[in-house]
Parts: sequence; C-alpha cells; structure tokens
Amino acid sequence: MNYVILGAGGTGGCIGGFLAAAGKNVVFIARGRHLQAMQEKGLTIHSDKKGEMHLKNIKAMGTDEYKSKADVIFVSVKGYSLDDIVPFLKKAADRHTIIIPILNIFGTGKALAEKLPGKNVLEGCIYIVAWISAPGEITQRSDIFRVVYGTRGETALRPQLDQIAADLLSAGIAPVVSQNIAEDTYRKFTFVSPMAAVGAYYDITAQAMQKQGEKRDAFAAAVKEVIEVGKAMGLNLDSGLFDKNLAIMDALTPETTASMQKDLKKGGKSELDGLVFEVVRMAEKFGVAVPIYTQIAKKFGFEK
Repeated sequence: MNYVILGAGGTGGCIGGFLAAAGKNVVFIARGRHLQAMQEKGLTIHSDKKGEMHLKNIKAMGTDEYKSKADVIFVSVKGYSLDDIVPFLKKAADRHTIIIPILNIFGTGKALAEKLPGKNVLEGCIYIVAWISAPGEITQRSDIFRVVYGTRGETALRPQLDQIAADLLSAGIAPVVSQNIAEDTYRKFTFVSPMAAVGAYYDITAQAMQKQGEKRDAFAAAVKEVIEVGKAMGLNLDSGLFDKNLAIMDALTPETTASMQKDLKKGGKSELDGLVFEVVRMAEKFGVAVPIYTQIAKKFGFEK
C-alpha cells in the first residue's frame, strides 16, 4: 500500500518513519525548515521504542509536489488547519483511498467527510508521546505507540483496514481496528481536552495537576464534566474512565504540557475551539452543566 503522511510532525512523522523503516512505501508531506531538513538529510527519530532511527532516503515534499493517488492518508495536522488541507485531499485521494485523521479533536473525521463527499474518511486517534525536537528530527518517548481507527458505521472496507493493521504491526506500531470508533476516540478526548483546558487556564504543567489542591480538583472536575457530556450523547463510557484519566495524569513527566497550551503561549493559532469551546457547545446541546469548562471558555473569549 502507498502511504501518505499529511503533517510529518511528532505523531505523523513517527507513523511514517516506523512504516518506512519497515520497508513500506511512504511519502511525507511537510513544510518549512522541517521539510527542508528531511529532504537534505532524511529523518532522524530518537525513539524510546526503537532506539536511534536514521532514515536517509525518504520521500518528503510539499503539497504542491505530490501528483499521485494514495492508498492510505494519515492526517496529522492541527485541527485549525483542516480547511487548508481539503484541496490536497481532494486531489490525492480517489474513491479507493482510506483517509485516517488522528487529531485530538473529537469528531474530526465526520467534519472532514462533510467537506470531502465521495471519499473514505474514517475516524482515528493515536497514543504516543512525540514531538519535533529539531528540523528533520523527532523525539519519541515511552513504549506506548498505538493507532486506533475505524468507520462510523457498517463498511465494506474491512480488508483494507486489516491490511493497514498488518502493516502497522509489522512496523512496531500497535493497531486497533475499532468496532465503535466514536467511543474509542471520545475516551482519549476525555483526557486530552481537560488537560489542555486546565493547563492553559492556570498556565501550569502536569506537575500542578498531580498534586492535591485547586489545580488537580479543577482537572478532575473537567474530566467528570466531559465524561457526562459523552454519556448524554449516548456513548457507552466505562465506569473506570475517570480513575484511568487521573492515573494517566499521574504517570506524566512533571514538566508535560498540552500542545494547545504551547500554541497559546506562542500567540498563534491553537486548537482552543475544538478542545474547549466545543465541549461547552456539546454540553448545551445535550443539556449537561459544565461549570469548569464554561469558566475556562469564558476566560479565552468564548461567545455563543
């Protein structure tokens, strides 16, 4: 299968890098200094899972240079860039192409599918700790590297989904072909959204949410709120999810911050709308009180 990685940052770069190292046909779509470094020197991944990976002869290019049709496109851009990538997806995908968004924002696949009629747009999410540590270099921490994906209903694509799973597995990535992708992607959302929201509100690292006190209480309350919204939406979320999310927080390195928080501090675009404001909108739609989210959204200028 021919793979395209649209957005070769920490998450996309690791998917593509692991697949390329396993001999799969991969094209990386990137931009700026990162793209230039990849074209000149290849891609280096400092991986806790696989050690030092130096991929010399990789195919890296900008969106304008790609002229083929992909079998699989992993979309790993930020949520605020979705509109920008639609033209590329229209030209790079045909009716056979599988498009797998692996963003943090819940419902990304559905939103993208509405802009791409006739295309096979799935839902997906990823469990990994990885980031661009220098142009052409990615650092990947811990042994966790899992890609979850699936369709929103019945599908005739199962053979292709299984082939993707086999390719991921052969590359050292744990694949999960989800039987209920809405629930599986929302489970991740119940952690990443509260962490981003509370972290940005107080301008704190994970350490402040690991200690007993106001910040941890706010994180715990936000987790409860977003879980209640999911239940009101009809999602079957397991009873231990709240405790699991607290345990995930406690397992993070103390200096960890969410990417949304980093983006806000830089003063540029961020995923604030999809990770925070959208929770308030969903809560209102389904009649759930979310006082913590409402307070946080108000600070960042949310208007109904």
